[in-house]
Amino acid sequence: MGEINPSGPVPINSVFIYRPDKRGEIWRFLCYMVLHAGWLHLLFNLLVQVLVGLPLEMVHGSMRIGAVYMAGVLAGSLGTSVFDTDVYLVGASGGVYALLAAHLANVLLNYNNMEFGIVRLIGIFIVASADVGFAIYDRYAAEQVGPPVSYVAHLTGALAGLTIGLLVLKNFEQKLHEQLIWWVALGVYAACTLFGILFNVFNPDPFYPAN
Repeated sequence: MGEINPSGPVPINSVFIYRPDKRGEIWRFLCYMVLHAGWLHLLFNLLVQVLVGLPLEMVHGSMRIGAVYMAGVLAGSLGTSVFDTDVYLVGASGGVYALLAAHLANVLLNYNNMEFGIVRLIGIFIVASADVGFAIYDRYAAEQVGPPVSYVAHLTGALAGLTIGLLVLKNFEQKLHEQLIWWVALGVYAACTLFGILFNVFNPDPFYPAN
């Protein structure tokens, strides 16, 4: 597809990329995470996974953080299919933003047992805001080269990371009101995921021939 540069090229013909005209190939809703649009995209996601995901994994374990990550990946593609229906999707941004939001869940659950919790949140907010801002600029203000790539996956991945994080991360000092938060988080994630699945089931892709 040409020489690799910081922001491309987008591998639009890969069997892994999420494409609006290939929604019937359901593996694409997860497998898009192994592709990236250029080395800058890949480098950012790898850095966040190491700097943000690794500390969480050391405290909460691989299974819990893996569940958060994959929930973000799935939420990213489902959210894109509902709210940004005409774009392609590559990259692990849904999972990465799930990890960022899981830090918020971790602070909410374990604030009293954590040093510099507010400082951590401020740092994560700055990183996430800068990346989402760049994604929105690249989508609407910058000159488009190739198919548009969705930024909705960042936002829906973060929502998944917050809700699933509240469900699966260790709570070292559980209080009564936190049990209510657990049920609310479960309801929000389940409802959003079910809506996304049903939307795709009952709204078959308009690019598919009727057969």
